[in-house]
Amino acid sequence: MQTGPQNGLNLIAGEWVPAAGGRTFARRNPADRADLIGEFPESSAADMAAAIAGVQEGAAEWGAVPAERRAAVLEAAADWLEERAEQLTVELVREEGKTRAEAAIETSRTPKNLRFYAGEALRITGTSHPADDGGLVYTRREPVGVVGAITPWNFPLNIPSRKLGPALAAGNGVVFKPSPVTPLLAQRLVEALLAGGLPPKAIALVHGGAEPGAALAADPRVGALTFTGSTEAGRAIHAAVGPSRRCQLEMGGKNAVIVLEDADLDRAAQIIAKGAYGLSGQACTGTSRVIAHETVHDALLERVVRLTEARTVGNGLHEGVDMGPLAADFQLAKVLDYVRIGEEEGAKLLTGGRRLADEAGLFVSPAVFAGVSADDRIAREEIFGPVLAFQSAADLDEAIALADATEFGLSAGIVTRDLDRAFAFARRIRSGLVKINQPTSGMSMTVPFGGLKESSTQTFKEQAGDSMMLFYTQEKSVYMSP
Repeated sequence: MQTGPQNGLNLIAGEWVPAAGGRTFARRNPADRADLIGEFPESSAADMAAAIAGVQEGAAEWGAVPAERRAAVLEAAADWLEERAEQLTVELVREEGKTRAEAAIETSRTPKNLRFYAGEALRITGTSHPADDGGLVYTRREPVGVVGAITPWNFPLNIPSRKLGPALAAGNGVVFKPSPVTPLLAQRLVEALLAGGLPPKAIALVHGGAEPGAALAADPRVGALTFTGSTEAGRAIHAAVGPSRRCQLEMGGKNAVIVLEDADLDRAAQIIAKGAYGLSGQACTGTSRVIAHETVHDALLERVVRLTEARTVGNGLHEGVDMGPLAADFQLAKVLDYVRIGEEEGAKLLTGGRRLADEAGLFVSPAVFAGVSADDRIAREEIFGPVLAFQSAADLDEAIALADATEFGLSAGIVTRDLDRAFAFARRIRSGLVKINQPTSGMSMTVPFGGLKESSTQTFKEQAGDSMMLFYTQEKSVYMSP
């Protein structure tokens, strides 16, 4: 199934409109640059200001809608997405570069997310407390008002649904600024919400690059800002939001898998390859480092190289492909640059790290480096691509020290048969997500998600859990006397 160009518009004050200046940008298929996805608005700060004003008006109406009705809208939007799963899967492969199997997982999970948040709309409650005068004190949880959501391109349906879903369930209006790499899928999610009955002024969609995103973060009418993306961009957003408004940031990772001497090495290699090369390595929780016990390092390295070289890279719509292209030209340039840096710093490139011959697409062979030191940039900096760095450790203490030797603390894993050491790792590692005998990537939708250190603001968890809905609501204490 193929579709032609699908030109997009902004949704501002309940109307589908072009950018104020009429500027547009083109989005092309990263596996076939001749395949035009569509033209989309290149929005300005003025477009964003108009969008915020429109949602500020619509938020009051939506916030007064009963919780049961808000839940029904999210359920209906989920129905819309499920009915178009095949179309959305193909569009996701074409726009972002996933394989069909990876895209199908995302298009099936997104409506499940919306159904989960529909239930959250019905669970927003307050508390009651004793009063000194024999009266009553109770709390109310109310919408924040206008929520800004800035989202990345690697999960253009799933991650936005984890932000828009709870924000709308709580009765907020939302201004949605997606990545310009995946504008079509962002528009599809908004279309689903409108088809489900969301009042058009309760949400705005503003396409474009850094300018409208910066304007969204800086606008004092936005009561809460949720962001997923790079640490560099997150720091700028955090500074713009300032101390008087709430901000939720999920940022970079440099995730390690520790493999102990008692591990099943075949299983460990499969876990590593899945975490490193799924989504072409373009996942914040993906595996980018392996820290192997010195007695099994070489045997594990051999297995991982073999699995790496067995990957079939190509267009995700083609049969037999298990790794797609990189999502954008800047991604290809970044990955190839880090391969060059790794070689220049003295690490040994054992396989991959080269652009493949098909110049029509942004294809690169997955790379494995050995002999990587803790000071090497490929061991410390987020690459966000299929580049794997091997290190060696004498024991668990050294392995944990190496795993923690970055500014990031998003996901970390261990492969071992020793439960005592597995639990010790879970207790000691400075990471928000801990995986035991599992890939660093992947998580259950009902589990709180967030990192430590420079990977997150560490204030409110995302996706699920008690603190997730606290971010999208504000609390009042009400005193009553008899």
